[in-house]
Amino acid sequence: MAAFPTSVFLCFSFFTLYFKSSSTAHSTSSFSFTNFGQNSSFTLHGDAKVVNNGSSVQLTAPLQSSAGRITYKNPIKFYSGIPNKTVSFSTYFSFSVYSGSGNGDGLAFVVFADGSHLFDGNKGPFGLSNGADLKFLSVEFDTLMNHVGIDLSNFVSLKVANLSIANLGLNSGTRLQVWIDYESGSKRLEVRLNKFGENRPVSPLLFERIDLSKIWHKNERFYVGLSSSNGNSSQVCNVYSWSFTTRQSPDWMHSEPLDPIGFKEGDGKNVINTHKKNDCVVWVVIALILGIGLGALGSFVGMFMWTILAKRRPVTPEEYAVKHVVDDNKCLSI
Repeated sequence: MAAFPTSVFLCFSFFTLYFKSSSTAHSTSSFSFTNFGQNSSFTLHGDAKVVNNGSSVQLTAPLQSSAGRITYKNPIKFYSGIPNKTVSFSTYFSFSVYSGSGNGDGLAFVVFADGSHLFDGNKGPFGLSNGADLKFLSVEFDTLMNHVGIDLSNFVSLKVANLSIANLGLNSGTRLQVWIDYESGSKRLEVRLNKFGENRPVSPLLFERIDLSKIWHKNERFYVGLSSSNGNSSQVCNVYSWSFTTRQSPDWMHSEPLDPIGFKEGDGKNVINTHKKNDCVVWVVIALILGIGLGALGSFVGMFMWTILAKRRPVTPEEYAVKHVVDDNKCLSI
């Protein structure tokens, strides 16, 4: 009888661990800014300020040597689970850059460790420092070179993509939208860019494999921001919306970046398109494993009951045994 409770315990443990791992696929750190007027979850640095009744943040002023940055004020958990592993993340933002007189640096999305004093006014690229002791990951949108680059702890890009080939210009004042995804399983960072209102491109404009676990320590605190500087120009950079989410999923569930949260904005309203397709897949996998587990448990119970009944010997009624002995004695006397 000890085998049955043990098996139930094992099945229960399996499903507990599974649902625990499935729950980690949900966001562990996330935010969404669609209006900056009534939100205190970010900090502004340098010349950055909220404009147009909160509908956008102006990072640089139309003056020379202007720089600014918006930073999410809470640290982001880039490690999660047992044991701790780097998580996947996705970010989306829409922005525009108007050159005015000359070209400035443009805009950079940056992830940096706590203690890295990145903001340096207008002295470094995108208003950020470029020291040897800094730890950061950056995706730059360089208006001077009209390219997108992936930077790691310095602004000599690991890889770049020329936007002239994609018929996109960064300094025309056109509103653009960006999707950046990092998948911790494949160590792949992908960047997508398109005009505002257009669909998210299927193929990334730029990608690179980066193992962030070899660069960042698990006990470090990380922050994310958008930074800009205009150098000797009067370039103005505006950010209209920004979202960010992290998630940890089992390595076997996917090997490519998850679709990020995308924004479709129109008539002043924002609609967030969540990961419906991925959630559907997760639920299908859950239902499949749950069905298999319940089926196995049912089969085990059936086999257990069959074993108990098969080994049970029939018991002869007492009165039948007495009658049978009397009849035998009669036969012997005759």
